[in-house]
Amino acid sequence: MRHVVVERPGVVAVHEAPDPVLPGPDGAVVAAAATAICGSDLHFYDGDLDLGVPVAVGHEVVGTVLEVGPDVRRFRPGDRVLVASVAGCGACPGCNAGDPVTCVQGPRIFGSGMLPGGQATAVAVPAADFQLLAVPEGLDDEAALLLTDNLATGWAGAQRADVPAGGTVVVLGLGAVGLCAVRSALAQGAGRVLAVDPVPGRRDRAAASGAEPLEGPAAEAVLEATDGRGADAVIDAVATDTSLDGALAAVRAGGTVSVIGVHGPVPYPLDALGAVLRSITLRFTLAPVHRTWADLVPLIVSGRLPTGGIFTHEFPLAEAEAAYAAVAARSPECVKVLLRP
Repeated sequence: MRHVVVERPGVVAVHEAPDPVLPGPDGAVVAAAATAICGSDLHFYDGDLDLGVPVAVGHEVVGTVLEVGPDVRRFRPGDRVLVASVAGCGACPGCNAGDPVTCVQGPRIFGSGMLPGGQATAVAVPAADFQLLAVPEGLDDEAALLLTDNLATGWAGAQRADVPAGGTVVVLGLGAVGLCAVRSALAQGAGRVLAVDPVPGRRDRAAASGAEPLEGPAAEAVLEATDGRGADAVIDAVATDTSLDGALAAVRAGGTVSVIGVHGPVPYPLDALGAVLRSITLRFTLAPVHRTWADLVPLIVSGRLPTGGIFTHEFPLAEAEAAYAAVAARSPECVKVLLRP
């Protein structure tokens, strides 16, 4: 098989590797028809999360089942499936609740050194009955890929933002996850979504989804837009020190900051006293991907939650180097890239 490897910060290559084998009697091997570059993959590419060794990357996969172990009950070779980005044992109370983040064995993420990378021609999937979802008829590869991570993350981030019906929500950062958060907040009943990003083209995409675009800086722009009160909730899809500072300053007293971006390894210096005095709720979320499917699949299939316009480019897997460079440029034109193995 072939898979994408970040050899060191800024250097990506496609390597030949042995074909994947069943990871156990409950596992499956999936041939990838489409995979994608996520913003969190850029943390390896940019060197923010440097494991010190090459890492096979990617955690968003849609494809066809090639082989299943004898204990797999729900899937057979030939089934079209998507693979959840976060894996669990599939049998503990946390997994039974659809949240492998709380798995008793600890969560594992594809393409992070924990499990094989999904930017590949094929991938071995443990606990297949739990980890896979049959792709509903009529759902295209782009929508299915968003269900593996980005849309699930945006949806969970909006749920955990405690948005009151008709309330005002801010989304910081309008990459793929941020755009998904904009749509999720509106679908969950937000009356007003303020979308903040320094890149004009990305603000335009958020506006097309129903948000009010703001250039920033976040706190100043949001306070001006809310007559000085601040927003009921802020969803931070960036998670830098600067964005976290802005989120805490932009939320109203008694509001919630919901963080779905990936912060770097250097600890964030939280103004805990300020948060206490303003009674701020602060949540960090690694999405319970499996749990979101019951909400998201019917919304997408019915057309009530659109998924178009998030993917902007498509590259062959063999051109992964160019694909990563395009995403890393963070241009107005390139938001999310689909890779075709």
